[in-house]
Amino acid sequence: MSLPANALREPTGPLVPGVRRMAVLRANGIGDFMMVLPALEALRAAYPDAEITCLGAPWHPGLLDGRPGPWDRCVVVPPCPGVRDGPDAARDSPQVAAFLAAQAQEGYDLAVQLHGGGGNSNPFVQALGARVTVGSRAPGAPPLDRVVPYTLHQHEVHRFLEVVSLVGATPVSLEPRLAVVEADRRAADALLAGTAGPLVAIHPGATDARRRWPPESFAAVADALADRGAQVVLVGRGDGDVRGAAQIAAAMRVVPVDLVDRLDLSAMTGVLARCALLVGNDSGPRHLAEAVGTATASVYSCGNLISFGPLRRTRHRVAVSFRTACPVCGADQVAGRCGHDPSFVADVPVDQVVADAVDLLDAETGRRPA
Repeated sequence: MSLPANALREPTGPLVPGVRRMAVLRANGIGDFMMVLPALEALRAAYPDAEITCLGAPWHPGLLDGRPGPWDRCVVVPPCPGVRDGPDAARDSPQVAAFLAAQAQEGYDLAVQLHGGGGNSNPFVQALGARVTVGSRAPGAPPLDRVVPYTLHQHEVHRFLEVVSLVGATPVSLEPRLAVVEADRRAADALLAGTAGPLVAIHPGATDARRRWPPESFAAVADALADRGAQVVLVGRGDGDVRGAAQIAAAMRVVPVDLVDRLDLSAMTGVLARCALLVGNDSGPRHLAEAVGTATASVYSCGNLISFGPLRRTRHRVAVSFRTACPVCGADQVAGRCGHDPSFVADVPVDQVVADAVDLLDAETGRRPA
């Protein structure tokens, strides 16, 4: 979604002079990273000669290295609480100390925190030793040189564009875009050899179990699309996706192509780019599919729709659950998490997702509605 010149709003802060090297912190999931792509594009346009280093998670180099985009290199952040969580995360570990010492030697002119409210990420960014730091700041978080207030119920794309506006960057686009490269296409071709008909990806998972629609519901949508000549392809990574895909396949009338746990990120990108449509939850593959230009029909909770939903509806439909009370204990999740992890989106009607998916498939394949 490119913006005409007269739609670019004025930046809220001046450019930082003399920026040769820039670090950008975003060390979490795939879907989370897709949200920062428009901000990275804005930074590249504002600082065309600067080297942009993404400080990310272990999966980042596998997706970004060698791929054209608004970055020059990726550096993996060690486990650190609230920055890159994990079982061995420790704020004062030798790995964190060594990482920060090495990064401080890079001579960053600008460090950009695109990683939450800053309670943990702002001190991490301060320790990089950049001339100027910028990011979001929640109440009680340490300050940076330039900050915007971190509040709930703001779309993440807009949040990060607001952050980079503080250093003179204005939007180039509002929607995430990721280039598909030849290696992605070759990997997809090898996995999809012999398939016929328009391809539809089904992704059953989500990091948070509360965002997962029931497998039997996905199976009903998959069968409806197969009835219209689509080849259903199950995608995903990890044990949760394996279990969900197996349940979907068992409930379907036709046999899908099961690629779950057979996809590295390049292959996932290529497969999603080959598909006419992805049907899934609010998850990394849904955001990745949108970024590579594939239509999506997805299931969202109302809160996540505000922060992570697609911005347009022509090719990206959403079916929304407005449930905020835990199905187990009745606690209102707006006030805080109760600790139970049932699906909060199971009440989304199958008929609605079928209608969205069929409409999109027909539009993507040029078929007239029945």
